Amino acid sequence: MLAVQLAELLDGVPPGVGEALDLVTGFDDSLVHGLARLSEERATALTSLAGALSATPLGGRVGEAAGKLAAGSVTEEHLTALAGGRAALFGAVHDALLARLDAALGRVRAPWEEPPATPAPAADNLLSGCRSWLGELAITGWRGVDHDLVSASSQTIEALLPEPGLRRLAVLLDGLAAELRASCPVGTVERLPARRWADLWTRALLLSQAGGLPGGSESAGVVSGRLLILGVDVHEHGTAVQMQVHGVLEPADGAPSRLVRTSVAAAKVDTIVGPALWRLLGGYPALLGALAERRSLDVTDLPLLGSGDLVWHDDRARVGEPVDPFATARLQLAGALAPAVPPLDRHPVRIAEPVLVEGYRVAADGTLDLGGGTLAVDVDRLPACGPLTPKLVASSSACIGLIRWDGGRWLLQPLAVQTTVKRQTVERHNGDWALGPTDPKVVKAEARAGDAVAVLRERAGRLLRR
Repeated sequence: MLAVQLAELLDGVPPGVGEALDLVTGFDDSLVHGLARLSEERATALTSLAGALSATPLGGRVGEAAGKLAAGSVTEEHLTALAGGRAALFGAVHDALLARLDAALGRVRAPWEEPPATPAPAADNLLSGCRSWLGELAITGWRGVDHDLVSASSQTIEALLPEPGLRRLAVLLDGLAAELRASCPVGTVERLPARRWADLWTRALLLSQAGGLPGGSESAGVVSGRLLILGVDVHEHGTAVQMQVHGVLEPADGAPSRLVRTSVAAAKVDTIVGPALWRLLGGYPALLGALAERRSLDVTDLPLLGSGDLVWHDDRARVGEPVDPFATARLQLAGALAPAVPPLDRHPVRIAEPVLVEGYRVAADGTLDLGGGTLAVDVDRLPACGPLTPKLVASSSACIGLIRWDGGRWLLQPLAVQTTVKRQTVERHNGDWALGPTDPKVVKAEARAGDAVAVLRERAGRLLRR
């Protein structure tokens, strides 16, 4: 990213973004207190949201839903319409912000093509159970959530988890339930993550509709070629961890290079943290080896979704030659085709575009000064399972990261940095510890703490043998 590109990116917020976010905030406040008995102010907030969508295909349904809820009538259909309206507003904000980012970077993005329809899992009763629980949450409001209401989701979630086609929804609901359970009784919590919980509620309600779940790899094309890794973004939750690898794919058929992602995930408990997270992903030796050793991957017949996500099969990948991610970023990022964004993923918080930033100066407040423009750095996202620290970022001279939009501003989330240690230029990447920590101090600390993953597996084995 050049100084002139950053200046264009920071040149004001696209028109209408602030107003749209204010409408969403009003709806989210209604969810905090519950939709069963709306005050006049909160009923007005729903009416305003409906008014903003009046000229869209959703306008009629959202308007009807807002009117019915204001009158005290709450049905599943009305909740779904409001969730769809909220998602549509965020989609418009996402599109405006991403268009600004693409224009600043000169990045070309593929158009979205609806994938062919695939048979949906026969699970109407399970999906109905999901919608019923989500409806109870909305009617009660976050402030009214107690242990009994959270526990009511357990049976449905347990039934969803064994079904591969429903597992995404199951993990989402499980995560929401875990966060609510940890906050119970929610009425006593001083400050609620209202936006986050409303995001999770909205996405879960839309996914639980008939036909709402996205198609799997059976609806994807397949690609072969060389995958050049840029970095890995660690998504950690108390109940799950996901490693999302960003890279550039050079197709074997000679097609233009394209930006892709691939993700591997595992269930976990909240006691498994830090470098131990990598041991949950031992079933992906090729991917972890390429991350730790900074090598390319030769992939064969991997499914590629329209969203730019490679569906990872470790047995279809072979670890290749050493590759410098910074060289890949300098040579390939500018010309690589960016992926389209699926409709349900059009949310500002999901913007995460890989960029290379260099030639900057780190200011005293931790921001990057690039030709007079300042870019905030999101050091709170640095994972504990890798070597990157705020101190390393502050002393860096180049950074591969993800540009994000959060809290009304653009941020850079570091994935890798170049810095100087003992007069030598060194690189540090989030994935350096994929095969185990390389820092002697961390190795000693791990040895003292013991292997939490091994202990839990042994305990689980004992229970299964009984």
